[in-house]
Amino acid sequence: MEKMKPLKINKTDFIWGSRTYVMGVLNITPDSFSGDGLAASADSVYRALAQALRFTDAGVDMLDIGGESTRPGAKPVTAAEERTRVIPVIEALVSEVDIPISIDSYKTDVVAAALDAGTCLVNDVWGLRADPGLATLVAQRGVPIILMHNRSNPANADLRERLGGRYIGVEYKNLIEDVKRELAESVAIASGAGVPDEHIILDPGIGFGKTVEQNLELLNRCGEIRELGYPLLVGPSRKSFIGYTLDLPPDQRVEGTAAAVAVAVVRGADIVRVHDVEQIVRVAKMTDAITRKNASN
Repeated sequence: MEKMKPLKINKTDFIWGSRTYVMGVLNITPDSFSGDGLAASADSVYRALAQALRFTDAGVDMLDIGGESTRPGAKPVTAAEERTRVIPVIEALVSEVDIPISIDSYKTDVVAAALDAGTCLVNDVWGLRADPGLATLVAQRGVPIILMHNRSNPANADLRERLGGRYIGVEYKNLIEDVKRELAESVAIASGAGVPDEHIILDPGIGFGKTVEQNLELLNRCGEIRELGYPLLVGPSRKSFIGYTLDLPPDQRVEGTAAAVAVAVVRGADIVRVHDVEQIVRVAKMTDAITRKNASN
């Protein structure tokens, strides 16, 4: 496995290739596909803080805060609404946890407010293709960014009440090579704005504009994305490809998620983004112990 420069995010050193890091998801939305949204009640800040502390006790390495659902068919929210959802949570978290906090947003205004509030990592599900100002902001602030591949299109969304949304009829000439090429284009946008290579993390975008079969192939071959020379984040957690494969709703996908994470780790994932933190921290640690010679004890 190719050596990559370590990355310091906030107070934490991330040594790529040494072990798998776990990112815990905090969805501050009423309509999250995963069923764990926290914005539907007045006590969402308290509930988010309690969940974050539970995640840190379980051994999570970073937290990802999002205020807009990305499930197939979800309605977009304004930047103002997104800020209203996430900023109070971020402000509550920064004084309580020492691990890095990421903002899951593609909107420059939201990201700027989140960085001001204390986040130190940006997770852009559109790979700098949605908001032309975001690349410049990330470069100016000197923070790392996760660039995700995304071909999501509402026209390809198929929604089912029990299993949720999935994408159908999405065509790729060559799945892996197309994903790699489009991620490289996102990297070029970042680099052109002045973001250094060591601040870039790539995400192949499991579940975003891919069919069930394409997601399964992409997960099994995700290590090929690492050939681009950047750390790899994989986010299979509770996604619809698991639900449609096992015929299970989101709240019954922990075993499927565990299997997907184990495969991602074997294929070389540096970070896994998950909802079921307690279980997946153990899965990642065990898989590391089996497959990585220098895994942490």
